[in-house]
Order: sequence, then C-alpha cells, then structure tokens
Amino acid sequence: MESVASQISRRIVSLKVLIVDDEPGACRVSRILLQAIGVNTVHVANDGHSGLEAICRLKPDIVILDWEMPRPNGPEFVRAVRSPGRFPLPDVPIIMLTGSSERSRVVEAVSVGVNEYLLKPASSTALLARIVSILAKPRRMMARGDYYGPEPRKLSSYKPESDPAFDEIVLIQ
Repeated sequence: MESVASQISRRIVSLKVLIVDDEPGACRVSRILLQAIGVNTVHVANDGHSGLEAICRLKPDIVILDWEMPRPNGPEFVRAVRSPGRFPLPDVPIIMLTGSSERSRVVEAVSVGVNEYLLKPASSTALLARIVSILAKPRRMMARGDYYGPEPRKLSSYKPESDPAFDEIVLIQ
C-alpha cells in the first residue's frame, strides 16, 4: 500500500497551477518555488481578467493569487471565482500570496473565500505546506449568506495558567 507521503508527492508532480500576478519578477519567483517542490505544470496570468479567463480555459488544480493588482485586485478576483452559478469553477483552491501582513487583509482574504494565505517572500517549504494542506486536508465548500468558500477552520486558543505573562496562542485546526 502506498504511503500518504508518496500519494501527496505523486499528486504534487501532477498538479496544474495557475499564478495570477501582475509583477513579472514575482511570477518568476513563484514558478521557481513551485518547480523546487516538484510541480511540473505552471501557467501564468499577468492580471485578474486574464486569470479569470485562464481558470476557465486551463482548469487548474490550484491558483496562486497576488493581492495587489489592477482591477480586479485579489479580493475582487476571489469574489468573482467564488460565485456559483456565475463562474464555472467556483471551487478551485486559491492561495493568496502577498506582501501584506495586516490582520485586516488576512481577515478579508478569508472572508472572501481563499483557502490559504501566504506572505511574500515565501519559501518553498512554506508554499509546500499550504499546498499539502489543500491536498491532504481539503475543506468542504460551503455557502452561508453571501459567503461561498472553504469551510472555516476551527479556532481555539491556549494560555497556560502557570505563566500569566505568556501570550495567548491561537491554534488553527
């Protein structure tokens, strides 16, 4: 019987990934990171409109998306994709890869339906971890009010009683 690690490795090699980013240098770095972890098929779209068309044409397994782009920007792009009935592939996993670490941006990205959030400059290890999370623990897509996207992760926190100066740790499961 094949191990889970072998199954994931085989799946990574066969992935078709679409990078949507208007910065050629960032696209080049993302492509290099993907190739370093074993992804063989990488496509690039240089703006949001081309990215939306490329999803329909290429049917990628994962989309890696920048936040800062001309219209549609990252969140607008995700809202367009996460529109069942209007967009043909609303369930495609999306990793937001951006230089913005502000909590409000992370919250907005999650609220529009990204699967994972990763900060630039990213390492191949960090990108691999996000891809493995999508492949090994896929979250069910759900609709709730205006939201359509991956089922939210459960949040819990831990603060040891023995050390009141210890900051609370938020755990995402």
